[in-house]
Amino acid sequence: MTTQARAAILRGVHEPFEITDVTLDDPRPDEVLVRVTAAGVCGTDLGVQAGHIPFPLPGVLGHEGAGIVEAVGSGVTSVVPGDQVLLSFSSCGVCRNCRLGHPAYCTDFLDLNLIGGQRMDGTATITKDGKGVHGHFFAQSSFANYVLADARGVTKVDPDADLSLLAPLGCGIQTGAGAVLNVLRPEPGSILAVFGAGPVGLAAVMAAALSGSTRVVVMDLVDSRLELARELGATDVVNSGSTDALQALFELTNGDGVTHALETTGSTRVAATAADALAPLGKLGLIGAPAAGSTVELDVNFMLNGRQVIGITEGDATPQLFLPALVELVQQGRFPLQKMITRYGFNEINDAAAAAKAGEVLKPVLHFEDLH
Repeated sequence: MTTQARAAILRGVHEPFEITDVTLDDPRPDEVLVRVTAAGVCGTDLGVQAGHIPFPLPGVLGHEGAGIVEAVGSGVTSVVPGDQVLLSFSSCGVCRNCRLGHPAYCTDFLDLNLIGGQRMDGTATITKDGKGVHGHFFAQSSFANYVLADARGVTKVDPDADLSLLAPLGCGIQTGAGAVLNVLRPEPGSILAVFGAGPVGLAAVMAAALSGSTRVVVMDLVDSRLELARELGATDVVNSGSTDALQALFELTNGDGVTHALETTGSTRVAATAADALAPLGKLGLIGAPAAGSTVELDVNFMLNGRQVIGITEGDATPQLFLPALVELVQQGRFPLQKMITRYGFNEINDAAAAAKAGEVLKPVLHFEDLH
């Protein structure tokens, strides 16, 4: 049987979200029907609304969902009805990168998650008045009280886990934390510079506090975010609006440069600064996504001293392995995610989006209690 749901449809670029009734398709063998209890609002959702990401509209966004499994397809063995789950990106599972344990670099990642708006076979997961609506956003479209998700993007978590807190782990938080723990992997004594104190950058700071980094330096333009960065584990902060970030980093490192850097803002100018701040053998991770075709100039001779620049998607994480570990760290109080979150009712989705765009909140999380 199909499932009736309430979903926030984005009808066009710069349009508000409109909550309306939709119908979900029956779960296919590799799909899971989930009753959503919470969903994070991510910069990628806002990027579609702003027209920066070519997701087809009208459509249903949302890709940091959390909820309870209602039904599973005939081929699903990883979860059963009643399980608490977090929703994340999907992957094909059969390409070389998936088989090597890097599903975030699946060769079909864009079509499966970001720009397709439908299943890979061209069918819709969501309809309204008998007509297909673009969905399947990150194989979930969790701006709805029920979603049809790919099993490969579904992760079972502790039945006692607070989903209203944990929902953002599925994308932005996983990205920042994974960039540090899975990709950069700072050794004891490392100096990590994080450019940007948004949700992704602050997740990286929390992860860095669990690593061997002895100094974690955070650059941002907003003093209140820098203060929060200190609470989350930064040892040094720099307001790059009033201070030259590169000069400050060299002063902090006695002219040596940083061993690791992470660029989360999407600014090519900031990315160039981050590269220039690297010590020999230093590693720079690029997370922020500027407009398509953007480039950064690098001095080749400067790079020859073992410096590396690495692009990072979704923290190079395997969600079913990485997300339960993050959940446990949150439950232990070692990853204080709650300090970043502001809660909204689902019917306040436009207020949440506006507050995030204005920088008034870091990580809005929508709650769906009134819709069940």
